[in-house]
Amino acid sequence: MVAQSLFSFESPDDSPGFLLWQVSNHWQREIKKALEQFGLTHAQFVVLAAAYWLGQQGTITQTDLAAHARIDKMMTSKLLRTLETKGLLLRAEHTTDTRAKAISLTPIGVRTAVQAAWAVEEFENQFFASLGADAAILKQLKTLLPTIIKASHI
Repeated sequence: MVAQSLFSFESPDDSPGFLLWQVSNHWQREIKKALEQFGLTHAQFVVLAAAYWLGQQGTITQTDLAAHARIDKMMTSKLLRTLETKGLLLRAEHTTDTRAKAISLTPIGVRTAVQAAWAVEEFENQFFASLGADAAILKQLKTLLPTIIKASHI
């Protein structure tokens, strides 16, 4: 007796979700290795880098960071506490919003953010090098991924 297929795909390798999961797992393992030397998890790096980036434009809050990184506010708060404990950032009273904390990087936080960003960019260049020298494929990927994010309301 022939079993009816549970999936609409002939093979798991035909499933875009399964392929995305495999690539994502590989990417996460490798980004973890790239950030180990800085004592940062990937989530901590994202918040630190976002604080660096947004801080160049003015005073930022936990809410600003959560919205930018698309991380929930409680997780952002936990990550900020950890980064503050590591001496990488400060949370101070906001000058105009008494409910908010102003986030700023310490000198060590700036140095760590910059060095970790360089390491992440080097990793990403190597990781995406498998797409070949064809910049059009990488450009298309950079277009497709935000489309999925927007459609998913992440």
